[in-house]
Amino acid sequence: MLAAVREIKAEIKHGDCVNVLLDYPDNTFDLIVTSPPYADKRKNTYGGVAPEKYVEWFLPRSKEFLRVLKPTGTFILNIKEKAENGERHTFVLELILALRKQGWLWTEEFIWHKKNCYPGKWPNRFRDAWERCLQFNKTRHFKMNQEAVMVPMGDWADARLKSLGKNDVVRFDSQVASGFGKNIANWIGRDKAYPTNVLHLATECGNKSHSAAFPEALPEWFIKLFTSEEDLVLDPFVGSGTTCVVAQRLRRNSVGIELKSEYCELAESEIIPSDMVLMETGVKYGENNGRRNNGIHRRKLKAASQKKAGKAN
Repeated sequence: MLAAVREIKAEIKHGDCVNVLLDYPDNTFDLIVTSPPYADKRKNTYGGVAPEKYVEWFLPRSKEFLRVLKPTGTFILNIKEKAENGERHTFVLELILALRKQGWLWTEEFIWHKKNCYPGKWPNRFRDAWERCLQFNKTRHFKMNQEAVMVPMGDWADARLKSLGKNDVVRFDSQVASGFGKNIANWIGRDKAYPTNVLHLATECGNKSHSAAFPEALPEWFIKLFTSEEDLVLDPFVGSGTTCVVAQRLRRNSVGIELKSEYCELAESEIIPSDMVLMETGVKYGENNGRRNNGIHRRKLKAASQKKAGKAN
């Protein structure tokens, strides 16, 4: 079995991404996945951006994203519009239209369903239980590893596939003339299916020191779907470093950019700047044991690095 030691790098850059990205050449990154400050949110942390000015504030940054993203790359934007004066604000919809004019293709919209969203009551609406994860691309031909995020077929398959009718063993076209069809028999013997565009993830995250950290499972899903090992991932609003931590665990290189210096320090404490990992052919990574062992490996390297730094001081 062939094996090689490869260096997986994670870098945290301090500053505004619109300026920091000027140091990177065109077509550098394979994936951009991020959750920017929402309109009028985190005023004590980031100052807040008024919804009326959000598009104007975002476009110079997305212009740089467009430049540094590879033609085969993907940009995932996690964002949610706010309710104001009894109605939803339209700044997210306006941003989507503006990004399309800027040259982005709005390829897909994923919904992050928050399984344990914060309870509450309002006189004219119910609590928010979902957020948008918007997918943008530079071209229509982009990298996508659909098999990497397949899900178990579920219990329904046991009963459904045991008793197939005459319309299940051939392509059965929709009876409402929609043009859609299905062949249930194609799924006999399969234990996994492709997922939907709704992600059912809890809001809990391991880092409680950041005002808006998202769960590791969110960037993990998109990193698996749109990148391969050793690819380069960018989070231009990296916060406490969640995206870089996940990218490193999945053996992807990463760059995180953060405006607040205290969050840069927090992110740097969560990653190993340079992680030497064993890349073996024929081995599947991503299983629970693999993640656990890699986590142990990362902690050992981190401890050794800190010990060495202490001796140097």
